[in-house]
Amino acid sequence: MTSRTCPCGLPRSYDACCGRFHSGSAAAPTAESLMRSRYSAFVRGDAGYLLRTWHPRTRPERLELDPRTRWTGLEILDTADGSAFHTTGTVTFRASYRGGSLHERSRFERVDGAWVYVDGDFLE
Repeated sequence: MTSRTCPCGLPRSYDACCGRFHSGSAAAPTAESLMRSRYSAFVRGDAGYLLRTWHPRTRPERLELDPRTRWTGLEILDTADGSAFHTTGTVTFRASYRGGSLHERSRFERVDGAWVYVDGDFLE
């Protein structure tokens, strides 16, 4: 693929970071790493990955991404639980895009051992 820096903000190449989760060659080990990989999927327009990593209970049937949205950065503000030793976790973040930002506290759970996004609360 590419050796560009990963969109999630960590100082690694896309292939060594979120790209391996997107391709299915590895699974995100923590709620935060899943959240970062989901942000990268939004940046890259990978709706398939977003749907695959969404909890079956809350997953929409389809996901239409706006190709005009230009994501410009991710800031992790807080995490609670979500490690290899937990079954649930939350990640509070701010995702910036051209013209604004999204501030959310996202909830994650493990399903069959894999972290998935459940839902989130938008914050001011």
